[in-house]
Amino acid sequence: MATSIVDLQDYARRLYDAHGDKAVAEAAQKARALEEQGRREDAEKWRRIEQIIKETLGPHQS
Repeated sequence: MATSIVDLQDYARRLYDAHGDKAVAEAAQKARALEEQGRREDAEKWRRIEQIIKETLGPHQS
């Protein structure tokens, strides 16, 4: 199932609201777990969510 960029951005915002600065790590851990399970497409979505959060935080935070 395809996920729109708007949906990913919304989820990234909600993840950040819930976890604050730990949201990047949460998304990365989820992506890594999915990669280990061979769920590449789902992992790619989580990598994109991770990237969106990083972009939102700016260049001096991660």
